[in-house]
Amino acid sequence: MHIESAEPLRILTWHVHGNYLYALTQVPHEFIIPVYDDGRPGYGRLGNKIPWGGNVREIPAEEIAQEDFDCVIYQSQATYENDAPRLLSAAQRKLPSIYIEHDPPRPYPVDTKHCFRHDTGILVHVTHYNALNWDAEDMPTRVIEHGVPINPAVRYSGELPRGITVINGLHKRGRRMGADLFEWSREQVPLDLIGMQSEVMGGLGEVPNLDVAATMARYRFFYTPIRYTSLGLALVEAMLIGMPVVGVAATELPTVIVNGVNGFVHTDKALLVDIMRQLIAEPDLGRRWGEAGRQTAIERFGMDRFIKDWLAVIDEVIGNKRSPLHAVDTASTLAG
Repeated sequence: MHIESAEPLRILTWHVHGNYLYALTQVPHEFIIPVYDDGRPGYGRLGNKIPWGGNVREIPAEEIAQEDFDCVIYQSQATYENDAPRLLSAAQRKLPSIYIEHDPPRPYPVDTKHCFRHDTGILVHVTHYNALNWDAEDMPTRVIEHGVPINPAVRYSGELPRGITVINGLHKRGRRMGADLFEWSREQVPLDLIGMQSEVMGGLGEVPNLDVAATMARYRFFYTPIRYTSLGLALVEAMLIGMPVVGVAATELPTVIVNGVNGFVHTDKALLVDIMRQLIAEPDLGRRWGEAGRQTAIERFGMDRFIKDWLAVIDEVIGNKRSPLHAVDTASTLAG
């Protein structure tokens, strides 16, 4: 998946969203990930659930200030506001920086100011909906939509006449993530739930990252009850394997799904149940919608486009500010 790069950069970032980080690290630069032994949020070890590439390296968080970087990519407000002043040197905090905003604004959907302010920084949103609603004031902003690496051998089969929902911690995340809608819908049609702590809601538990696509593929449709979030990576993965999507028409999703063509989204929960029942009764309909959705996802969320977009934004923020100290050393590291 990695594209050859003559002069890879050394980039500091954090382990906030494992699946997103895996996609990001397909970009042909070196990524340094700080960790603490106690595994506190944002600093857990990468582990072996994901096949990390040789361009990804962990370092003890306490050693960040002794490292040389070309760029810093922040991925959370806590890291940017609290951890960076404590862990990074003054010079490192002035490095060309990117802030990846993974979510729409909270608590207010249109009147929340974004925290990121940097003289040589760019704010990157993962959806146009997020960019539309965050108040970034005069910070330069870009949108890089998701890219999701998939196993090309996994394809939708849909033999199980049930739907599946994939959300971590749905019970504790409540109405925003549609916990009530999932439970109501499950009383009307057969639905399963996977994700961390899903057992609390009678779900099937956490599924290893690399097995999610194959687990979803056997179900008739993917159901998303989410009212307010970014476009989920699991949903994109479902589309990429040719699985039809049914869900709440919220945030970015209505720009992705065309009703009756590549899935169905609406704000009427009863209508969504009717559509789910129809997909259970008509497997051929699911296959048609799923294949159309797969074509949509390939064009919009393919990894080639994602990598190209990230290379462009990194080049833009770096400009002529690249650190000369480790250009040769970094290239040798990646070549090895």
